[in-house]
Amino acid sequence: MTHTTPPRPPYKQLRRPVTDRMIAGVASGLGRYFAVDPTLVRVVFAVSGLLTGGLALLAYPIMWFLMPEEPADAPAWPHPAQAAPPTVAQPTVAQPTPPTYPPAA
Repeated sequence: MTHTTPPRPPYKQLRRPVTDRMIAGVASGLGRYFAVDPTLVRVVFAVSGLLTGGLALLAYPIMWFLMPEEPADAPAWPHPAQAAPPTVAQPTVAQPTPPTYPPAA
């Protein structure tokens, strides 16, 4: 009796991307991991920094130090095989054919 397991999708990893970053990629990495816009993460960092008198901003350099950088050859997250939305077929428009004329006599 053979037991085969279905292939599992790759697991999410909290990493700092090398392509889409503002300072160190911490907010972008958190945004990718939690599937939210990195701009929202940056706003949360800024607001929490203002509300705590800058104390919450200490988390950024700590995460910068602790989060590994994504390898350059790593596939983009979310992986294209999983994140690709279903494609909608575009209607084709018939191109007009040029008129044909009888040969001149």
